[in-house]
Amino acid sequence: MRVGVDIGGTKTDAVAINGSGSVVLRLRLPTGFGSDAVLATAIDAVTRLAVLADLDPTDFTSIGVGIPGAVDSETGRVAHAVNLGLENLNLGEDLSSSLGVAVRVENDVNAAALGAYHLLGAAIGTPGAHSMAYLNLGTGLAAGLVLGGELWRGSRGTAGEIGHIPVDPTGPVCPCGQRGCLEMMASGSAVARQWPTSHPRPVQALFEAADAGEESAIDVRDRLIENVASAVRVLVLTVDVDLVVIGGGISSLGAPLLDGVRAVLTGWAATSPFLASLELADRVELVPAGFPAAAVGAALIGQSVGALPAQA
Repeated sequence: MRVGVDIGGTKTDAVAINGSGSVVLRLRLPTGFGSDAVLATAIDAVTRLAVLADLDPTDFTSIGVGIPGAVDSETGRVAHAVNLGLENLNLGEDLSSSLGVAVRVENDVNAAALGAYHLLGAAIGTPGAHSMAYLNLGTGLAAGLVLGGELWRGSRGTAGEIGHIPVDPTGPVCPCGQRGCLEMMASGSAVARQWPTSHPRPVQALFEAADAGEESAIDVRDRLIENVASAVRVLVLTVDVDLVVIGGGISSLGAPLLDGVRAVLTGWAATSPFLASLELADRVELVPAGFPAAAVGAALIGQSVGALPAQA
């Protein structure tokens, strides 16, 4: 069995998958804050999966980890994971030393992209046409790219950072230093800024208020949907992927989000023969509710490494 661990800002999702890639074990733990706590959480997750499987951690074929921040996929070093209280952590090396199994580490959005591709790849085009973008809509906005069945990270690891494409020169200043970035228009933080609420699920509350006829909510909802559609358009126009799969916390809205995005894309196509030829609305899907895309993707990323050699 292979293990994948998705370390998020509040929870850690861990799975064990079999040889065919099916999830056979899954557990969730609260994520600790700071380097020591994050490492301890990851160790705890793998150890608990081993207990559930009646195995030792060294019996797992491989371990992969998905985590926010700037990740060096070659060394397993994580930097700038602000929500986890990490600045620099040799997560791959430290986790391998503790568990006795080689570990690969990847950015969480990239891991989720691979997990979503694994699940939905059969629905992508014709044989030989295997490209997909995973559009992560959470507190922020970013994408992961799978081209030819492989992750595409870019020359400096920033492929898919479309959240920092400026789309409104009069928009708010983004934490990245630019003004009017796409992330400032189509993300959980964008909704929180434009439509403050104490509701535990603010985007869900926004859609409910819009459905009830609240004008301010309707305006914010419609802008959110239109800018998500813009993100889909950007991904297709720049990479021409077969499929754009929407995931992340906002994707839990389900049909209201997907139908809204498809309606915007269809409306654009009605006035642009070029966009009509791209069939954008037909290229968009949601990650199935409850599917642990990032954890499964992490397990798949870890499959290229095996157990560490025994110490002399």
